[in-house]
Amino acid sequence: MADTSILLEGLHFGEGPRWHDGRLWFSDFYAHAVKSVDESGDVRIELELDDQPSGLGWLPDGRLLVVAMKERAVKRLEPMGLVLHADISHLTAHLCNDMVVDADGSAWVGNFGFDLDAELRTRGADVISDHPCTNLVRIDADGTVYLAAAGMHFPNGSVITPDGSTLIVAETLASCLTAFTINADKSLSDRRVWATVENVAPDGICLNDNNEIWVANALGPEMMLVAEGGEVINRMETSQPCYACMLGGMDGKTLFAVTAASSDGVLAAAGKTGKIETVRVDRPRAGRP
Repeated sequence: MADTSILLEGLHFGEGPRWHDGRLWFSDFYAHAVKSVDESGDVRIELELDDQPSGLGWLPDGRLLVVAMKERAVKRLEPMGLVLHADISHLTAHLCNDMVVDADGSAWVGNFGFDLDAELRTRGADVISDHPCTNLVRIDADGTVYLAAAGMHFPNGSVITPDGSTLIVAETLASCLTAFTINADKSLSDRRVWATVENVAPDGICLNDNNEIWVANALGPEMMLVAEGGEVINRMETSQPCYACMLGGMDGKTLFAVTAASSDGVLAAAGKTGKIETVRVDRPRAGRP
């Protein structure tokens, strides 16, 4: 039996959960919408777009940034509607995905690097050990694009520590969390393994105030709390595979899990198995997102 309670059902495939202004914001890929839900389960559509949305974040002045997966771009919500914030197609080989935005409005964006669904259908688990690497991209607040780091194994969910000094990225196909030092000019250095999570595909992640990271396991119905170095401190079972998680709620101690029966695009688009699940935990959120 799952440790979580069901807050919301009927989603296609949720991603990018962010606690913002008293609500959990998230993308619903195949509904082509950014939605939000409060702790009572009241859901609303915040934004609709022609593309598949994924990672979410906000500029210092409150304007929303959203990853447009197929266009391989980040869009910005202005009063007149969505506009192009940055085109990152020249640095990304396939669908763009999750994103974290820092206090100054710089965003780090990951991408698939190849057609994951197609490769899984033809090669199965061999994809984990044999796949193209890709880039992590940085977009500054003014929309300028930089190559942040190359040789990444499906860079996915990311967090920034409260002091703004460290970026930690889930490398889904390397079963690890990789840390970088964020320099004054926003360049990255001192790449290192923050934690290895064996037999896990780390997807969305979030940070608590004890410098521990909740990791959604895309291979199974669970989230795990991991310390630097890889010690697993806690596990929470979800009702189905878990693709992202976020700490939020009014005290920061509600752990939201974004789950679905499958991440396969055809199956997720055809069905509405996606859920938002919740469980209470001891320590509140910290850092970004």
